[in-house]
Parts: sequence; C-alpha cells; structure tokens
Amino acid sequence: MDERRQDARSQVFKSAYIVIADKAPKLECAVRNLSEAGAELEVATTFGLPQDFDVVIDGASRRCRSMWRTDTKIGVRFS
Repeated sequence: MDERRQDARSQVFKSAYIVIADKAPKLECAVRNLSEAGAELEVATTFGLPQDFDVVIDGASRRCRSMWRTDTKIGVRFS
C-alpha cells in the first residue's frame, strides 16, 4: 500500500474518548499512532460511528474526519 500521509505518525498507546454529541456517552478508544494531522484509533467497533466527530486525547478535544476504517480501527484526519 502506498503511503499518502503528509506527516509521519509516531506509534503511541494512549487512552482517549470519542465524543459524538454533547449528551451522548463518550466512547473509549486507544490511540495507536499520532501526528499533527491525524491518528489511528482502536475501538470496540466502528459500527455506528459517524464520519465526523470529536476525539479527546490528553484532555484536548480535536475535531476529526474518518478517512478509513476496519471493524475495530479508524484512521482520522484532524480538521
């Protein structure tokens, strides 16, 4: 597979939360790799996740868009 990322990602293992809406429960996830432009998130299931959502990593909320997904992983680009 060709690498299309502009920024290299560093491998990490951090806990994070996906926020879909203010009143919806936060979904736990793990950050597997991270750059200034995006991240790879590991979740229990990607079923039902919208294309755009917020992710909270190290207490900072970032808006992101899904670029690819499998059953348990999702690649996001930060907006």
